[in-house]
This record gives sequence, structure tokens and C-alpha cells, in this order.
Amino acid sequence: MKQLLDIEMRKQYANILQELYEHDKNVFALEADLSSSMATAGLKKTMGSNYINVGIMEANMVGVAAGINVAGGVCFVHSFGQFIARRALDQVFVSLAYAKVHCVLVGSDAGVSAEHNGGTHMTFEDSGIMRTIPGVCIYDVSDPVQLAYLMKKAYATPGVHYIRTIRKKLEPIYDVHETFENAKLLREGHHVSLVANGICVQEALKAAEELQQSGIECDVIDAYSVQPLDQETILTSARKTNLVVTIENHNVNNALGSAVAEALSENYPTKLIRLGIKNAFGQVGSMDYLKKFYQIDASSITRTVKEVLNK
Repeated sequence: MKQLLDIEMRKQYANILQELYEHDKNVFALEADLSSSMATAGLKKTMGSNYINVGIMEANMVGVAAGINVAGGVCFVHSFGQFIARRALDQVFVSLAYAKVHCVLVGSDAGVSAEHNGGTHMTFEDSGIMRTIPGVCIYDVSDPVQLAYLMKKAYATPGVHYIRTIRKKLEPIYDVHETFENAKLLREGHHVSLVANGICVQEALKAAEELQQSGIECDVIDAYSVQPLDQETILTSARKTNLVVTIENHNVNNALGSAVAEALSENYPTKLIRLGIKNAFGQVGSMDYLKKFYQIDASSITRTVKEVLNK
């Protein structure tokens, strides 16, 4: 029987930071006035000067992280995804990636999970921005077990890592002992390949259940690593189904949908449908409403697959 972990993603983030610090006193946590939002406020008591709230100065925060790494520390740098990717882009590019610094960037409230913070705080472009920077590893996480594993992996692996997450609860998917080195094939079928990440993995699993009622069997793949992309798992599925649907809580350009499109066009051209945000900004609303509005919910996936297969 699976042992699932039912915990808010932000609390898991704080827990793993605490665990890493207890293992290595050279681990630092950097915040830009979002300590309460990401449940890290309590870390100040245990991490002391290794916990730094720089205030609302994201670009400076990235520069501080670069300096700490030069002095021997490894930093976890958190803010809203758009403030890490857009506001601090030059510092991420030059001070971290170009300088070959080891740093873990964490962008929270990803995509529609920003809900009532609205369009200014609803990042649909962060993974795409990071994907243009050489060498950056990009993860869009789908449950707390996966978040923990990838935080530890990023800590142990030199280079720049960008972890994209929501702050609140995600329905757990993985056993607490699961490992993540390749994309995860969560369900097998032969009619269509559903390739998702982040909050859209559960939507893809729900859609697969709905489609099965109509005799349509789906591969469901959690492609949590946007860069590097596990091309082989996706290509193996595509060669079986000849229909791939990507689903992401992000602009369809330059993140998961684009990465899969590039892999298919270069290795196995086949039918591809990209579900995600298309030429639109964010807006205020509940996550359920916004998933439906941007057509990344289970019903939209089910409808799209049926339309394509019935043509």
C-alpha cells in the first residue's frame, strides 16, 4: 500500500530546508518578505544567520545568494515565480548561471495557483524564461514527495536549479519512498499520451479515468523535469499512441509543450495538441475556475481528446 504525504507544499518546503540545514550548516534560506506566505518564518529560530530576509529586493537577493555560494554556502532562494524569473532575470543570468554558481531558485504561487493575487502575480512565463538560460534545470512539481526529492537533488547537484511549485496542498500522488530521475509513467494506455506536470498531473489522471469510460486508454506521464526533458519516455509513448497531448499550468510557448514539440519534430513527428495558457494574462479567480477557464482541467482534457480522436 502506498504511503502518501498529505501536507501543504509550503510546509514541505520549510521542512526540507530544516532537514538540509541540520545535515549541512552551509545551507542558507533566502526570502524577499514572504516568510509567512511560504511557511519559513519559523526557520529563523533554528537557522539563525543562515536565514536571511532581504526585504522586497529580489534582484539583490539573487546577488546575495551568488556571494554566499562563492564563500561556500548553498542557497535556497524563494519568491513568487514572476519575481524570480522576470524581475531578477539579469542577476539569475549573469550572477548565477554565467558565473557557474550553485543555487536553488524556488518560484511559488505558480500559474493559476496565485488565484486572488491576480494577473500581476500570476506567472505563465517563468519556466519559459528560465529555459532560455544555458544549463538551468527546471522542475514543475506535482506533489510534496516529489518536491522533497527534487530539493535534495538540487542541493546535491552543482549548477542553477529552478523549482516551480504552488504553496497550498496538492493531492498526493507518490509513495514517500519514490525516486525521481526520469519522467514518471503513471498509467498505461494505447490511444493517447497525456504529458503533464505540476498541478496538471492530477487533472491528466482524472481525465484518463473519464476517457476510459468511453473506451479510450491513456498513457499518463508526469514530465516534472522541463529541462532536461526525459525525451525517451515521451518518445516511447508517442510511438505507441501517435497522439500526444501536453497539459501545463504555463504558457504553451517555451516550456513543457514547446519542449515536447521540439523532441517530437526532431525524432518522431506525430500529432501533438498543447493545452495551456495561450496569448493571455492572468486574472483573479479560484484555482478551479481558472483551470477551467484556461482549459487545463480534466474536463477540458477529456473533451479535447475526444474531439481529436473523432475527427
